[in-house]
Amino acid sequence: MPKKKQPEETRPKVNNPNVLGLHAAVVEQPITDTLELNYMPYAMSVIVSRAIPEIDGFKPSHRKLLYTMYKMGLLTGARTKSANIVGQTMRLNPHGDAAIYDTMVRLSRGYGALLTPFVDSKGNFGKSYSRDMSCAAPRYTEAKLTAICAELFRDIDSDTVDFVDNYDSTMKEPTLLPTTFPNILVSANSGIAVGMASQFCGFNLREVCETTAAYLKNPDCDLTETLLAPDFPTGGELICDSAALREIYDTGRGSVRVRAKYRYVKEENLIEIYEIPYSTTVEAILDKVAELIKAGRAKEIADMRDETDLSGLKLAIDLKRGTDPDKLMTKLYKLTPLEDAFACNFNVLIAGTPKVLGVRQILEEWTAWRTESVRRRVYFVLKKKQDKLHLLKGLKRILLDIDKAIRIIRETEEESEVIPNLMIGFGIDQIQAEYVAEIKLRNINKEYILKRVNETAALQDEIADLEDTLNDPRRVKKIIVEELDAVAKKYGEPRRTSIVYGHEIEVYQEEEETEAYPVHLFLSREGYFKKITPQSLRMSGEQKFKEGDGLRQSFETVSNAEIMFFTDQCQVYKTRLSEFDDTKASVLGDYLPAKLGMDAGENVIYAVLPGADYAGALLFFFENGKAARVDLTAYKTTSNRRKLTGAYSDKSPLKCILRIDQDREVAVYSTEPRCLIFHTALLAPKTTRSTQGVAVMTLKPKYRLDTAAYLDETPIANQSRYRVRAVPAAGALLRQEDTEERQIGLLDDMGGNA
Repeated sequence: MPKKKQPEETRPKVNNPNVLGLHAAVVEQPITDTLELNYMPYAMSVIVSRAIPEIDGFKPSHRKLLYTMYKMGLLTGARTKSANIVGQTMRLNPHGDAAIYDTMVRLSRGYGALLTPFVDSKGNFGKSYSRDMSCAAPRYTEAKLTAICAELFRDIDSDTVDFVDNYDSTMKEPTLLPTTFPNILVSANSGIAVGMASQFCGFNLREVCETTAAYLKNPDCDLTETLLAPDFPTGGELICDSAALREIYDTGRGSVRVRAKYRYVKEENLIEIYEIPYSTTVEAILDKVAELIKAGRAKEIADMRDETDLSGLKLAIDLKRGTDPDKLMTKLYKLTPLEDAFACNFNVLIAGTPKVLGVRQILEEWTAWRTESVRRRVYFVLKKKQDKLHLLKGLKRILLDIDKAIRIIRETEEESEVIPNLMIGFGIDQIQAEYVAEIKLRNINKEYILKRVNETAALQDEIADLEDTLNDPRRVKKIIVEELDAVAKKYGEPRRTSIVYGHEIEVYQEEEETEAYPVHLFLSREGYFKKITPQSLRMSGEQKFKEGDGLRQSFETVSNAEIMFFTDQCQVYKTRLSEFDDTKASVLGDYLPAKLGMDAGENVIYAVLPGADYAGALLFFFENGKAARVDLTAYKTTSNRRKLTGAYSDKSPLKCILRIDQDREVAVYSTEPRCLIFHTALLAPKTTRSTQGVAVMTLKPKYRLDTAAYLDETPIANQSRYRVRAVPAAGALLRQEDTEERQIGLLDDMGGNA
């Protein structure tokens, strides 16, 4: 009989699955226990060991890298390959060479992310203001520590900070670096932990040192008198908002707005932007400006390009004639990342606990920590001098009778008895006896011993001074202030980010944009273009053309749509209909070669409305019987390029352009005359504009492809005669009933002839 199932309430609870061996099922556990036992240790590890900086201003990855470089002798020595540094750092940081190298890049002078870089780099380390400019591989670049790193490691061997074992207990590493200045406020730092983040802006080194010194002298001082505002390595202009700054200084949270700097070059009628906000990139600015231009919201701009080179960052904006550069920049500040906000979140680890602190609280924590470091250093030196004084006191006893000391050593039969006999003979302790016993024979003379003994008085004075320093907090503060003054004097630099006030700048007031309205477009064979409203067209619908000219294409669209004009010189011009004024049917319209600045002798042969998504494709038919299918997305650009060269292949003369939004049948004619009908699905789409295409029509030597048209817009009655299932094909000779005199006019109306 099957065993009766045990009631749920009496079934034993199993907390350890191993008790039941392989037959153990999944044991239920409350979600709160899972979070507490499994997730919380991971979260705290990320917070404490990776993402949040400590009071010395560094994350563990920064500290491990810099300490490794210090131990490699790269503070005073020559540069070495970055790959060598990365490999050595893995003894402390086992998270992979890529992460270590990324850390080095961020700390480097070449990358430019810090006001006071700690890595003196040589080679391509990328740029912080560009998301696309990547650094070279570590085997190509070189690095060493910058001079200011001497302030990070000063007296690190004098017990100023604690040391712990590395991950495999083969060497020691510092838990903090004994920085002589508040690096936590000087170096910009950001990190994302679990459930919290940290975002530090940088402040000017000289201002931070002066502010810290003022705080040590008077904890209630006004910080804004010396700490003017954040300072960024990319420069720019900070828009000073006193209330926002005080909020940051008091709470550690808030934001500041920074804008780019520019100059107007009158001779070339262009604007040069040479400093941008720290929180954006060159590519983000270019993309946003390109969007404005495409949307018709920056009509004053003719072109914008990146001219950054070895001399530094430079974005050039070509202006149209009559544009006010200052007014344009006011608009761009409002609509692009040329003015951006930097959010502050001063989250710092204090004794292993994350805390969001204001500037005054950070200075309080840093000065308390630095005071303890200085006291530990003074105590370390004091202990050394006390030990030396103790040895000299023993040596002074020997001075009373050197011959006795020599006799004791000489008459002692066993070496192990030398020290005890000296201790008994002169009344000294073991440490003093060891010191005396180790004196070289050549130094056992009164001159040497007297010189050593004479140091006793000086040592006693130094020890008394050090003990007084330890017992007097004012003297410790004085030492810290002197070190801060020395750092400010030696390494201080002028501000890079200038300060402007809100009442000094002009704020752009965006004008209400006119809504897009329906328009009719007309393109003539000789390149005249009209944009006419439906109301105007109803009043007078008869189109005026020059003698010998006529209609090539017509469209219905909206007034701000984008349009492309293809020319007979393998070029395409892109613009927006908002660039054209509304006109009437009774005028000739705008002459496109002059309006678009075309090359001499260049003529428009086809116009396309690509739409916002550039859906569909273009079919190019060439004289040699080939056809190319090019997706419209091939003509989509992110920058403001009004003219694209290589719009189609120049290997054979172009005879016709057709646009298809979905596959359909097309009729192709030759000069023999022959005709073939094929489905456009037979042509594979290409993304290369200048593709030569594939053969569609097989031609006899003396004939050529003449034109093409949509099948449903041709007079062909017997369609099955000319239809083919594969290309290339020769087609069939045209019959009289499949051709009409009105065909030429029909093809002209739909833009068939090139």
